[in-house]
Amino acid sequence: MTETMGWILGGWLLAMLAGVPLYATMGLACFAFVFLAGINPAIVPQKIGQAANSFPLLAAPLFILMGNIMNAAGITDRIFGFARVCVGWLRGGLCHANILASVIFAGMSGSAVADAGGVGTLEIKAMKDEGYDAETAAAITAASATIGPIIPPSLPMVIYGVSADVSIGGLFLAGVIPGLLMAGSLMAMVTVVARRRGLERSRFPGLRDLGVAYARAHWALMTPVILFGGMIAGIFTPTEAAAVAATYALFLGLFVYRDFRLRDLPDLIVETVNTTGVVLALVMTAAALGWCLSISRIPQTIGPMIVDLVGNPLLFLLAVNVSLLLVGCFMEALAAMLILIPILTPAAAQFGIDPVHFGLIFVLNLMIGTVTPPVGVVLFVTSKIAGISFAAMSRAILPWLVPLVGVLLATTLFPPLATWLPNLVMGR
Repeated sequence: MTETMGWILGGWLLAMLAGVPLYATMGLACFAFVFLAGINPAIVPQKIGQAANSFPLLAAPLFILMGNIMNAAGITDRIFGFARVCVGWLRGGLCHANILASVIFAGMSGSAVADAGGVGTLEIKAMKDEGYDAETAAAITAASATIGPIIPPSLPMVIYGVSADVSIGGLFLAGVIPGLLMAGSLMAMVTVVARRRGLERSRFPGLRDLGVAYARAHWALMTPVILFGGMIAGIFTPTEAAAVAATYALFLGLFVYRDFRLRDLPDLIVETVNTTGVVLALVMTAAALGWCLSISRIPQTIGPMIVDLVGNPLLFLLAVNVSLLLVGCFMEALAAMLILIPILTPAAAQFGIDPVHFGLIFVLNLMIGTVTPPVGVVLFVTSKIAGISFAAMSRAILPWLVPLVGVLLATTLFPPLATWLPNLVMGR
């Protein structure tokens, strides 16, 4: 069975490189395996259906819907306005405001693309109006957007948790400290760049203006507090938190800020269904392919080979970092995640690596991949918003990868950065 599955995987990779949709290649690989192995092919749709029948996975469409409502209701404008008043007076103030707004929005959207396309539109326009060049505005926006899937809630962590059978709540908690470190490292680099370029400080707007900006954004700022506080207190699970967040966003848009019209909701639901459909198609066929890999003993074969070859948990993690960063340069994050989880997680388990720590490293690597050329999806979004070429965007982002990779390396070498908070809250 192992040899048969090996040939099938080779054909699957060739089909994927030829441009066949990923979900189709995975489904065809599953059917090829069961036919050649003499297994009833009815098992494939059964496994696909079982993957969809997942309560934790229900969080994905709900978080997507929440992000869509937040953008449509003008909540992103209030968040950026508050961030601008808080730190806009520093040297390179709008760069700092850009990063702070991404941190706040990260507690609502859980998606790098949503961050870049939502609040990023306001950030890039404001920075260009203030005299920043388009490349700098786009690069900082793209780099700060990677914080979105690290600070909870996080759509990639939901997918990882479901696919790898790891606590989604634990993954959410694991992302808090590294996410804040990402923001801090980017702001530190902004400080260095601002001094080098001789950017001027602005006048502090005063406590009154700060109070007005906070009052304007207060209810929006309560979203991550409600989500995170509810999960920590054990009031609701991550899936239930997603439902609460979507309802809260709708309430804000309709009754508090009144920038959202009920007749806009059907279009947002359709948009959410379209996005969710792509995600679920990949997750379901990946689950079926994972089952095929399992019974063909591919992970059980590759895992010991990796352990024997590397021999050290730290070297394994460093090798995983290099591999995932390279994969992220050429493959979309969700696709890479679904392909590599069944292969790498068993090896990590054999090394005794904490599954939450490994999950955080896995997701962080692939989120950095969203801003690395030549296939960084966030780069495409921000370059389009800024009105610059993808080549110019690719050059501009390179210096800003340094602080992000630095946080990745720190999290890899010092696991408590990821595991301390889950251990404290969940008693792991």
